[in-house]
Amino acid sequence: MPQLGFLHGRAWAALLGQLRRPPGAVCIGAVRSHSQVAEATLASQLKPHKEKPNFILKTPKGTRDFSPQQMVVREKILDMVVSCFKRHGAKRLDTPAFELKDFDIAGHFDPMIPDAECVKIMCEILSGLQLGDFLIKMSWKDVRHEMVAKRGLAPEVADRIGDYVQCHGGVSLVEDMLQDPELSRNKQALEGLGDLKLLFDYLTLFGIAEKISFDLSLARGLDYYTGVIYEAVLLQTPAQAGEEPLNVGSVAAGGRYDGLVGMFDPKGHTVPCVGLSIGVERIFSIVEQRMKTFGEKIRTTETQVFVATPQKNFLRERLKLIAELWDAGIKAELMYKNNPKLLTQLHYSEDMGIPLVVIIGEQELKEGFIKLRSVASREEVAIKRENLVAEIQKRLSES
Repeated sequence: MPQLGFLHGRAWAALLGQLRRPPGAVCIGAVRSHSQVAEATLASQLKPHKEKPNFILKTPKGTRDFSPQQMVVREKILDMVVSCFKRHGAKRLDTPAFELKDFDIAGHFDPMIPDAECVKIMCEILSGLQLGDFLIKMSWKDVRHEMVAKRGLAPEVADRIGDYVQCHGGVSLVEDMLQDPELSRNKQALEGLGDLKLLFDYLTLFGIAEKISFDLSLARGLDYYTGVIYEAVLLQTPAQAGEEPLNVGSVAAGGRYDGLVGMFDPKGHTVPCVGLSIGVERIFSIVEQRMKTFGEKIRTTETQVFVATPQKNFLRERLKLIAELWDAGIKAELMYKNNPKLLTQLHYSEDMGIPLVVIIGEQELKEGFIKLRSVASREEVAIKRENLVAEIQKRLSES
């Protein structure tokens, strides 16, 4: 695999990706908001004799705030994207000023193998997110440009190919074009069609050829693309007919940009590159709207166990018990009160979707047992104190 400077080809291309894509939400924005609060509070404390200062908290431009429910959904989307990238051998490049979800391959490789993998990655992510049916459109306009500009194909021959592409289709169209008497006599046309057939052969091996369609109308407004470009669009299914239309455009896109590296290299070295970008914000908008439409409830914590008591003055015992759970790597909570009501604690566990509750009281402490309650079934069993952690871990692994 080729090396570019001190970065692997994919990492180098990912770095270039930052230069060619707009920045997303940045963590700096949140810091600024908190600093505004701190400055205003400090000023009011230092000058108590003056009138309380008037100030308005403003979200920094280019950023937005997310509720706990929104953050849960957002993190699931991002985790799905990142895990897919890692599955395909990507190396991560941390850029605090950007929030990008891109995958790029740079270097000299055999034709269409990296291109096919990028399309495959796009399909894996969209399928995993369960957004519904989708279609990846490949632009004929840029294919035509590559054939004419790079391969010397006569414009009229390229237009003849375009006549087929206007029908919208995939590998069957390429096969038909290869059988066309006029096209089969042209060496450049055969070479170009050979590349397209090779691409569809790889996509067929990946099991995604049926998701691909040429689209004559597709054209991206970026002039650094040098070859095939593609965009993924969602298709509304009958099950989604009740949803309000949400105009989000494409949810993923990419293509080949062989000349971009040379634009930033003082020596003008050309490095072939192909990549894709996932529209995280657009996908999040779709998921968020569906949550509202269907009234889906989202857990905002990952708490596995709630430590409760039915009696007063049991805070010390609850603290000792929850420390055991934390030390065992179990995600646990308790109520920050000395004497909370048991019903309040149980209602909280149900509202937050916490699967298990451990209950400790005078009788349990005296007999060396702990009650373990399933929140879903409301069934309770008595577990020996020394076996509690093992029993909780067992139940969590089975759920």
